[in-house]
This record gives sequence, structure tokens and C-alpha cells, in this order.
Amino acid sequence: MRAIKARKVVGGTGRGEAMVSLEPICFLGGVDVNTGMITEKGHPLEGRSIKDKVLIFPIGKGSTGGSYLIYETVCNGMGPVAVINLKADPVTVTGCIISEVPMVVDPGENVFDLIKDGDMVEVDGDAGIIRLE
Repeated sequence: MRAIKARKVVGGTGRGEAMVSLEPICFLGGVDVNTGMITEKGHPLEGRSIKDKVLIFPIGKGSTGGSYLIYETVCNGMGPVAVINLKADPVTVTGCIISEVPMVVDPGENVFDLIKDGDMVEVDGDAGIIRLE
């Protein structure tokens, strides 16, 4: 098992299948809160569900309404189990805080080289550790 140090943003532990995007994600208009499906036209993850995934993307984008939509997606049982970002943005951070979704940022290694779609990943938000299985 490989461990990557990152910076804690939201505590807790989440384990699941990785869903990786090199592109930012916009939760306002880009994710269906009832299905967890990425709906943004042309996005590399379009048509895929974030439900129960460790969602890995560089940074969020879009307006502050996206924070509530992250929360609503989680409340509907369609949200991610954890989030890994390269940089913290206020919308995604706030959404993860109110949703209690573990989140880490600034990983010490290039997660896009090390983690592929479908890999099993655990995020320990309390310790700021990403574990690859």
C-alpha cells in the first residue's frame, strides 16, 4: 500500500473507487444532484456518476451555488465518498465541509500519474493521507 501526504481540508475517512478528471468540475449545472451524473457537455466525465467515488480533479469551478449542490448530491445518496484536489477552491471546500465529505488538497506527489480510474483509494482527511491499494 502506498501513502501520499496531502493537506487536510475536511476530516474523516472515505474509501472507494477513484474517478479521475484532469479538468475542473462545476457542480452548478455540471452535476445532476438526483443521479450524481456529470452532465457538463464535453466534460471528460460526462455521463458518469460520482456516487460513492473518490473524486479526483484539479480544482472546482463555477459559482457559489455549487457548494449547496455538493451538499444536495450527498443528501440524495449520490455524492462522492471523498475528494482530492490539487488546489483548494472556496466552492468545493465549502461543499465538502457542509456535506462532511473528507477532502485533501496539495498532494505531495502527482496523483494523476499514480491514480487511475477504478483504482481503490482511501482518503484519511484527519491525517492528510491518501492511500493507494
